[in-house]
Amino acid sequence: MTPVRVGVFGLLGSGNLGNDGSLEAVLGYLRAEHPEAVVDALCGGPEAVTATFGIPATRLHWYRGEYRTASRAGAVAGKGLGKLVDAFRTAAWVRRHDVVIVPGMGVLEATLPLRPWGFPYALFLLCASGRLLRTPVALVGVGAAPIVDRPTRALVRWSARLAAYRSYRDAQSRDAMRAMGVDTARDEVHPDLAFSLPAPPASAPSGPPGVVCVGVMAFHGGNDDRARAEEIHRRYLDGTIRFVRALVEDGRPVRLLTGDEVDRPVVAAILDAVDSPLVTAAETSSLADLMKEMAAADSVVAIRYHNLICALKTGTPVLAVTYAAKSDALMTEMGLGAYCHPAREVDADRLLEQFRDLEKRSTELRQTLADRNRAAARQLAHHFTTLTTTLFPAYRKAS
Repeated sequence: MTPVRVGVFGLLGSGNLGNDGSLEAVLGYLRAEHPEAVVDALCGGPEAVTATFGIPATRLHWYRGEYRTASRAGAVAGKGLGKLVDAFRTAAWVRRHDVVIVPGMGVLEATLPLRPWGFPYALFLLCASGRLLRTPVALVGVGAAPIVDRPTRALVRWSARLAAYRSYRDAQSRDAMRAMGVDTARDEVHPDLAFSLPAPPASAPSGPPGVVCVGVMAFHGGNDDRARAEEIHRRYLDGTIRFVRALVEDGRPVRLLTGDEVDRPVVAAILDAVDSPLVTAAETSSLADLMKEMAAADSVVAIRYHNLICALKTGTPVLAVTYAAKSDALMTEMGLGAYCHPAREVDADRLLEQFRDLEKRSTELRQTLADRNRAAARQLAHHFTTLTTTLFPAYRKAS
């Protein structure tokens, strides 16, 4: 069998556990179904990807200061030159592969602050190179959402159009791309790729009330909220602190969780504001670490999308602090649609009321999640079968 050369692409190894979890899921699929595949990455954190997943990796951007604000003429020139160099670097990397996979992630959305010349431009270069060089680019289980900013919307729309294969992690993502003018008639919807990862069994509560995991985020609103980003962040942080303080007053141990390196200052602010031995912070470096923490908890309250997935995957009842429609859709799909709270308008009293109702229904909700997880596993098995049929039909045997 001639080894197929597979490239994986994205903001991987950059400190976001959800993105790396999507990569882990795709690598698990490739190693199980296509063990002869030769895999490497073009990504944000190549050293971390190689160390964690054992695959060669190349830096996504030629200019090392790509994600730093360019305030001097030299930095501006460096960024500008980098855009040109990246066009050639991306095409050269794509040329070396038989297929390129973008594993999950919200690559077709702008629900968090995003500049068009950043990742949207990089994704466009990838998809355009794939079409030009006849290397299929597959957007696998990705997230999408309506985009107001016209340059970003144009780059995202053309990236999706130029991709050879698209599938989405929820129906609203497909609807968003259709509304942006992309033909989605053949595009499928499946659960998020992270639902294919192994998870430890949740421990059903027994005895006195136990640990509550609280996932936090450096939340400043989305692309359209830049003018009031600090106000949004302060309101979210103040509401979260009040909620954690109320749990402590009830004698509940609280375990703070993150999903990205940028969330650490939020953890520090909560620990400083709620000075209690009942509040501790977990050190997590993967979705597996997050799931281990959540499986041992009575309940979870979380904001990051993949933190929610980790709780749902372990079957632990979770209350979602939602900043985008994708979280509401996920919770509804898993049978917990009543337990959503807006991140932009955190009301600690209302949040506590919802949390207590969640815990009252814990046994019922755990059974619901067990049923929904089994259904998700079946759907993802079908998804991976479709990937093999679509992306690897040209496996050719050496004559």
